[in-house]
Amino acid sequence: MSEPGVDAHQHFWSLARGDYAWLTPDLEPLYRDFGPGDLEPLMREARVGRTVVVQAAPTVGETRYLLGLAERTPWIAGVVGWIDLASSEAPRLLDDLQRHRAFRGIRPMIQDIPDPDWMLGEALTPALRELARRSLSFDALVHPVHLPRLLRLLERHPDLRVVVDHAAKPDIQSGAFEPWARDLRRLAAETGARCKLSGLVTEAAGDWSVEDLSPWVDHLLDCFGPERLMWGSDWPVVDLAGGYARWRAAAEALLEPLAPREREAVLGANAAAFYRLAPQPEEISP
Repeated sequence: MSEPGVDAHQHFWSLARGDYAWLTPDLEPLYRDFGPGDLEPLMREARVGRTVVVQAAPTVGETRYLLGLAERTPWIAGVVGWIDLASSEAPRLLDDLQRHRAFRGIRPMIQDIPDPDWMLGEALTPALRELARRSLSFDALVHPVHLPRLLRLLERHPDLRVVVDHAAKPDIQSGAFEPWARDLRRLAAETGARCKLSGLVTEAAGDWSVEDLSPWVDHLLDCFGPERLMWGSDWPVVDLAGGYARWRAAAEALLEPLAPREREAVLGANAAAFYRLAPQPEEISP
């Protein structure tokens, strides 16, 4: 039997924290607390044994909250947090966060920053060099417009360990395949960036099907190959577009043409290697 998979991208939040500016009552399915007890049954059903929890608020406080959850939850194998990359305090904060066993990297919320060139600002250079020196990951939460900028960033910082979240959120619903497809292909060909097979269903029409997603996933496989893609649920955001189990089943169907070892890589091994996750705890194997 194959090893349990890894969910490379999921979230937890507590509304009482008050630092989720994007999370408003109109997002009714998401406007409540989500914690490990909510996710664990879904993981077991999908035969997922470990997760990487990713920040959802641009605060160090939320990162510490997620690290606290990881200390109490063996199957949270990695935490991707947030720091102010432009701050002179960035190295000190990284020192502090790296004391936690699960801390693996950072994610600036680039999609929410008005200036599309923000990531290229000189003020970020010292912190980006620190991330590369420490072999910490950089989750790129970007839209298609940011892909040429991300390529320029990696030309400046070729040692930065980057993974593109949600395949850069292509506009699947409207069928805007270009220039997303061209720019993503160039990024994959000219850099060592990885890409998450996640977040696609929330960019598709509400009645999406596997067939709707197929051209987009085929392009990701063609660009990155099965060795540089990693599956993520984007739970609980995925509840806006069918839920965890439906997206997991769709991903397995979309990956069916691959060889078994290649499917296992996308569904777990690649994330474990990229984030350098601890081995699967035997006591929580699905």
